[in-house]
Amino acid sequence: MKLYFTPGTCSLAPHIVLRELGLEVELERVRLGAPPVIASAQADYRRLNPNGYVPLLQLDDGSLLSEGVAILQYLADLQPERGLLPAATPLQRYESMRWLVYISSELHKMFSPWLFHPEYGEQAAEVARARIAKRLELVEHQLDGRGFLLGPAFTVADAYLFAIVSWAKPCKLPLDAFPQLQAWLERIGARPSVLAAQQAEKLR
Repeated sequence: MKLYFTPGTCSLAPHIVLRELGLEVELERVRLGAPPVIASAQADYRRLNPNGYVPLLQLDDGSLLSEGVAILQYLADLQPERGLLPAATPLQRYESMRWLVYISSELHKMFSPWLFHPEYGEQAAEVARARIAKRLELVEHQLDGRGFLLGPAFTVADAYLFAIVSWAKPCKLPLDAFPQLQAWLERIGARPSVLAAQQAEKLR
């Protein structure tokens, strides 16, 4: 498999999961911009992914899978016995998907683009920070008494949430009001798969 990624973006989530599963993957760095470029080949990335963003997963047969949430579910289903997408019951499966959707729509899309484009102005950034903080209250409540987002074990939802909430510091979003979330960030950040993915992407 080949993962098209950009350091410091949401593509960190599938990268973490790939390492969590011990799967061999080739990393292909993408420089986002106009146009986005595959760094090694200096080729227009949009020829592979017309949307122009990461992540993109190329399977061994050459098939391409885009959209982070879909990629995370695909990877988890490669080794269902690992429980990275809990599915002991249909309701548990849908609860897992609910959190993936929540992270995607309520957190990911509030950080990006509002806090990554200074041209929108500081007023827009402050509004985004306030809305993100409100949404993190639900995450804080969910983590109360839990080691991980969905219970006692690490899942793809933890990988995705970690990639997104890691933007808080560079985006000047304080997490002081969320002690459960801060402790969770430290636990996830210490996992070998996370450390390895960050090192490979030169994030540490």
